[in-house]
Amino acid sequence: MKKQKGFSLIELLIVVAIILIIAAIAIPNLLRSRMAANEASAVGSMRSINTAEVTYASAYPDTGYSLTLASLGGTSAACVAGTSGTPATACLLDPVLSAGQKSGYLFTAVGSQLGASTTNNVFKSTGVPLGIGSTGQRGFGSDQSGVIHYTLSGAAATVADSALQ
Repeated sequence: MKKQKGFSLIELLIVVAIILIIAAIAIPNLLRSRMAANEASAVGSMRSINTAEVTYASAYPDTGYSLTLASLGGTSAACVAGTSGTPATACLLDPVLSAGQKSGYLFTAVGSQLGASTTNNVFKSTGVPLGIGSTGQRGFGSDQSGVIHYTLSGAAATVADSALQ
């Protein structure tokens, strides 16, 4: 009688079943971890936007806060080391974030005039997930106070959402 070499069909099916069970457990945890990382990155990006807005208002007092998120950044060619920015491209944010999309989130920042001011004395920034439940679950918002608010629905947060902090 000859000895058989290799695995039987039953042995191979058992190995495949074990791999599928492990994948069914690991993949949802991996997706949750990625969402948590995207949300942490979004909070960091909101802090960067707040810092850039304050720096912009200090650097350009005749303008105040920037009108758009794009004016806080600029292309890497426009922001060469040693070159000072302009009100249109201040070079305070990296080009990816100033383009408005980073780590599964969409960011905006808008400066405006409140009252009789001739400069932009207020701003509002938001960060919302591109895919609620896949790239992130929480939506973020901030203003000139520097406080970052969030909502659990993924919508942009406002000061009225401060009870959810």
